[in-house]
Amino acid sequence: MGLIKLLMQAKNRNFQRLWLGQLISQFGDRINQLALVGLIAERAPGSAVDLAKLLAFTIIPVFIVQPFAGVFVDRWDRRTTLFVCDLIRGLLVLTIPMCFFFSRSMIPIYFIVFLVFCFSRFYIPAKMSILPDIVEKENLLMANSLVSTTGMIAFVLGCALGGFLIDWFGARNGFLIDAVTFFVSGVFVFSIDMSQRLKITKGKLLKTGKEWMGPIKSSVWQEIREGFVYLVQHREIRFVIAMLFILLSAAGAVYVVIIVFIQQSFHSVTKHLGMQAVCLGAGLFLGALAYGRWGKRLHWHETIFSCLTAGGLMLTAFAWMVHHYPNVWMAGALAAVMGFVIGPIFIASNTMVQLVSNDAMRGKVFSALEIVIHFAFLISMLISSWLSEHVGRVWILTTVGGVLAVVGMVGMFKKPLKDHR
Repeated sequence: MGLIKLLMQAKNRNFQRLWLGQLISQFGDRINQLALVGLIAERAPGSAVDLAKLLAFTIIPVFIVQPFAGVFVDRWDRRTTLFVCDLIRGLLVLTIPMCFFFSRSMIPIYFIVFLVFCFSRFYIPAKMSILPDIVEKENLLMANSLVSTTGMIAFVLGCALGGFLIDWFGARNGFLIDAVTFFVSGVFVFSIDMSQRLKITKGKLLKTGKEWMGPIKSSVWQEIREGFVYLVQHREIRFVIAMLFILLSAAGAVYVVIIVFIQQSFHSVTKHLGMQAVCLGAGLFLGALAYGRWGKRLHWHETIFSCLTAGGLMLTAFAWMVHHYPNVWMAGALAAVMGFVIGPIFIASNTMVQLVSNDAMRGKVFSALEIVIHFAFLISMLISSWLSEHVGRVWILTTVGGVLAVVGMVGMFKKPLKDHR
């Protein structure tokens, strides 16, 4: 009930607008994701390597743009940053269907996907950094839960519809829908009222002028260096980075392989893939709700390591059961449980970082996190896609699940970190 109350209260209208924009935009993203999978299935059926190449262009911007994104997000108005990123991404996605008519080459699509995700590098730290600006501190955990819930709802709805739409009408229609959702999200973001926040910030500036003048005058490179020094000096943030590195390494190793694994197990392109994604998203949604409601009773340490252990065991169970007994409903049930136990990891991690980071450094911290987790995802994805050409996919999934479970069990015996709530 606390989550519903937070969303419905009149004083949280800014958060309501951000939440609705995210729901619509991420719904389109899921359809876009399935459209990319369908595109590769049309041109290179069953190839994990070709799918990995396309996805690599969604990750490479992290290493080119992300180091600077956090610095500029901390300097710019965050609402304006979100709006401009939505607008430009929508225009870029609109050009993807045109590539179907003028060329069979994947190079133009690679380039457009690359540009879209360049702007996403600014969007993500701005979104995570604006939350403490529009939500009171005591509601921050619930707000993060609702933001994660937004992604889960959009994931479920987008995959449920997208899987069938792409299967019936082809990949190009998915890109058109995604472009529209970017524009609608931009309208909601632009309607956020930041005037009260600006008044508060000006008041603080009058009292702490010297503290603010230094960062304003410093160069971008100096601020990047300050951001990484800040990470190194905070044990809690180092812990989050390590955990997300492990989790995203596992996600990268699994992502491409499990897509092809499901396609071949159930003999379809996106229909059954969408159904499994719906079940996974439903589990993530319920896990986010449960953690938002009862998460304050658990220590960060307990949450993250117990979820890692359970997630690893469920991944192993999913791989072996689908391999030997390819039943759609059984696979869906396992995927839902796996989503339920993994979801709280991201909420706990994001909330911890927001609580221990000061306002002037928050954008840099989330940008650094993006660099770390995407590096982990990209490297493990490329390695696992290559291995899948030589090793059975079920063995790759089982190994990743086993490693996650072991890391989680070992971590439970380590000394817990201080709880800042």
